Amino acid sequence: MILTHIGGPTVLIEIDGWRLLTDPTFDPAGGHYDFGWGTSSDKLTGPAMAVGDLPPIDAVLLTHDHHGDNLDAAGRTLLASVRTVVTTMAGKRRLSGDDVRGLASNEVTQLSAPDRPTLEVRATPARHGPPLSRLVVGDVVGFAVRRPDADRVALWVTGDTVLHAPLRAAAAAMSVDVLLVHVGGVRFPVTGPVRYTMTGARATELIDLVRPRVAVPAHYEGWAHFKDGRREIERALADAPEPVRDSLRWLEPGVPTDLG
Repeated sequence: MILTHIGGPTVLIEIDGWRLLTDPTFDPAGGHYDFGWGTSSDKLTGPAMAVGDLPPIDAVLLTHDHHGDNLDAAGRTLLASVRTVVTTMAGKRRLSGDDVRGLASNEVTQLSAPDRPTLEVRATPARHGPPLSRLVVGDVVGFAVRRPDADRVALWVTGDTVLHAPLRAAAAAMSVDVLLVHVGGVRFPVTGPVRYTMTGARATELIDLVRPRVAVPAHYEGWAHFKDGRREIERALADAPEPVRDSLRWLEPGVPTDLG
C-alpha cells in the first residue's frame, strides 16, 4: 500500500492496483470558508500536489461533502472525472454523477474491475462534534477498506469524528492494518471549548484501541480551525504505550510512502 498525503484530509491511496482518493481539497491557500451556524475558517496551506499531477483516480472516498475543508471547489470539479464516489446518504442526494454511492454507517459497497481484485468498502460511524450535534454539523462517515475474503481491514479512514461509543465499538470489532486517523482537535470561537474532531490525546487513545500495524495522522494541519497539530499529537504520544508510538508514521506531504 502506498499513501501520498496531499494536504488536510486528502490522501492518494494505491492498493491492489486501485487508486483511491480521500476528501479532495485542491484549492490554493488563502481562501475563507463558511461552514454554517457562525463557523468558518481560513485555509493556510495549499495542496502538495496539483490536480493535474494526479494519476487517474478509480474512486473517491468522500467522508462528507458539505464542509469546504473536506471538499472544496477544485475538489468538486475533480469529482466529474472520477468514475465512482462513495459518500454519505445525504451526500448522494446532493452530488451529481453516474456512480455516486451513499452509505449509512455499517453499510457496504464493492469496487470491482476486471483487471484487479474486488475491494469492499464499509462505512464506519463518525460524529463530527459533541452529542446531539448531528442536526447542525451534518452526516459524516469513515471507511474500512478490505478484500471481501480478508479477515483484516487493509485501511480504515476514520473521517472527521470525535471519539465516541460507536467509534470505540467499531475499533473493537476490526483488525486493522493501516489506520488513517483524522485529528486536528477542531474548535470555533462561537462554541468555545467544544471539539469537532479528535484531539491528539483522543487519537492516541483510538490508536491504542485499534493497535494497527501503521497509524497515519491526517487532517491536522493547514487550516485555522485546527487546534491540535503535530506538536500536540507528539505530546500525547509521549505518554502512550510503546506499540502505539512505534506504529505512528508521519507522511511527508506530496511524497508517496510505501507502507508495505
